[in-house]
Amino acid sequence: MESETIETTLAERGKRYGDFSGHAWITQRLKDTMHGTAGWQRLSPDKREALDMIAHKIGRILNGDPEYHDSWHDIVGYTKLVADTLHSNKG
Repeated sequence: MESETIETTLAERGKRYGDFSGHAWITQRLKDTMHGTAGWQRLSPDKREALDMIAHKIGRILNGDPEYHDSWHDIVGYTKLVADTLHSNKG
């Protein structure tokens, strides 16, 4: 098994998600908007983190490969985690 260098990893991620600074710019704008709302303060930590991670994935989609299934799949996963918590707290 060949050992992967950090340079190799970063090059692969760059091909998939685009330039990191572009991704960071998009993601930070999304998070700034979310964090600046009154509703943000009403959210529990798990809901805040889920939305932050969804913003991260949206940033990757907009800056990189919008056809990459895993980015979309991850968004579904974060929403399911919160939905499952809401469902279990209902009973």
